[in-house]
Amino acid sequence: MPSPLTPLDGEGWAVREIGLSAGTIEYEDTGDGPVLVLLHGLMMDASLWDGVTAGLSVDHRCVTPTLPLGAHRRAMRPDADLSLPGMARLVAEFLDRLDLHDVTLVGNDTGGALVQLLMADGNARVGRVVLVSCDAFDNFPPGLTGKTLVLTGKLPPWMFGLFMRQMRLRALRRLPIAFGWLTRRGDAATARWTKPVMRQPAIRRDAVRTLRAAAAGKDLLIAAAGRLPAFDGPALVVWASEDRVMPPEHGRRLAGLLPRGRLVEVEDSYTLIPLDQPSRLARIVREFTRASPADRSPT
Repeated sequence: MPSPLTPLDGEGWAVREIGLSAGTIEYEDTGDGPVLVLLHGLMMDASLWDGVTAGLSVDHRCVTPTLPLGAHRRAMRPDADLSLPGMARLVAEFLDRLDLHDVTLVGNDTGGALVQLLMADGNARVGRVVLVSCDAFDNFPPGLTGKTLVLTGKLPPWMFGLFMRQMRLRALRRLPIAFGWLTRRGDAATARWTKPVMRQPAIRRDAVRTLRAAAAGKDLLIAAAGRLPAFDGPALVVWASEDRVMPPEHGRRLAGLLPRGRLVEVEDSYTLIPLDQPSRLARIVREFTRASPADRSPT
């Protein structure tokens, strides 16, 4: 069963915990109304969505898990499957354990890749999807950031930790090979996300396992794209028009593949729209969930 609220070390946050097959997952669960489950990307945690859920939780139930993608604080079991398909199965298990129905599943960055895998598998708990500037088609691992991470994932965990320690310096975090092309305004969040992998050997081991699995799964999203037209639920694609990591053309292609797909482009943002334009994204998602089945085109 999910635990009561538990404080996080040194951050002043409070989260819930739930034991899943891979290990204990932390998550936040706020608000009441239609259910949104929001997924983050590699080397990120649930705080990616804080600005968005602040606006949406007044009339939605917002559930944001911190997945074992390198910025988590609870290490996974040694035998946990930390590949991308394994992560998608973990999300499906999470939905089952919380008994969530008619979920609007939202994913940004690698979180959007997980949404696509769940769509391709036809998860019955997912009613709607929102894909927010994310990995797609052959762009996996995406851009300079993804390719650099996968390359460093070949290092032993302790050497990977040494590499990540360089991210303490803002000038290095802002490089295109780090977070510089992912967010215009979210440097404080990116600095926070690097702390667990610097401090905890077990998190470094998890991160390296995840990155090595990603290197071996480069064709996963191409295969998933072939099954996306079978998803008949409402689908919204939100893309940063100035994205340097996730090609805007991929947003248009995804929207075109989905029978009930719509595309909205967001200006003045890089990939991490939840950090760069949280209020705008919250408005777009609210309009989408409120729209009638016959017309889900936000304005």
